[in-house]
Amino acid sequence: MRLHVHHSTTYSYAEPARRVIQLLRVTPSSFVGQSVFDWRIDVDCDAKLRERRDGYGNVIHMLYVDSPTPSLSITIAGRVLTEDRAGVVQGLPHELPPAVFARATELTAAGRAIAPFAADLARPGRPALDRLHALAQRLHDDLRFDTEATAVETTAEQACAAGHGVCQDYAHIFIAACREAGMPARYVSGQLFRRDGAHIQEAAHAWAEAWVEDLGWVAFDPLNGISTDDAYIRVACGLDYRDAAPIVGARSGGGSEELTVQVRVSELAGQAQAQSQS
Repeated sequence: MRLHVHHSTTYSYAEPARRVIQLLRVTPSSFVGQSVFDWRIDVDCDAKLRERRDGYGNVIHMLYVDSPTPSLSITIAGRVLTEDRAGVVQGLPHELPPAVFARATELTAAGRAIAPFAADLARPGRPALDRLHALAQRLHDDLRFDTEATAVETTAEQACAAGHGVCQDYAHIFIAACREAGMPARYVSGQLFRRDGAHIQEAAHAWAEAWVEDLGWVAFDPLNGISTDDAYIRVACGLDYRDAAPIVGARSGGGSEELTVQVRVSELAGQAQAQSQS
């Protein structure tokens, strides 16, 4: 699938911010099943961007605004070719041993609410891949999507006990169950093309990857109860949300702020027309 991404983030400050520093994890890498044609980051004020890779292999940009600004708008745009590989992730430009992703974090520690999911996942008798698919489907069925119920600091255990959350919470619960069952798992942030026509979204998407022996990393989206396909653009990964959040940072001054985020993921026109004609 040929996808176009347009992602804008705008901060409006009550008074000019004296200095702003942002860490951006918004640039995808090419690997087997995902090819980045072009990708661009634009900032609407005098700013410096410095690119590097972090310890997880994510492309990151440090953004520095050193002069007073009343607002800051960051626009990301690009084109990506994706392929449906049933969630199997191979050929990443930088990899760490699976054991790195076996330890729990503050956001992914399993407690009493997650224990039953982990117990089912650890139960022998079925291939690990089948058990992981069952976990993703069960979370999809048992939890309720609710954009008002949780925040970025909500833990997997809290969201699971409450029975609702957003994609971040579904991914954290899936990861917590995997690690409790002895399976390495990691958090992934990226973009999702909505086949239901809802191309304009208020945030990026999140899912998880689990390590399956003899197969490698396999991606699961427990919010939707499926493995990822060609509608997904993988951008960053880490132990949890804090390692893969698209934009984080700090500022001096500025008072209160208003934040507006808009994400649009659409098919490129040529492909959409070809599919319609076929």
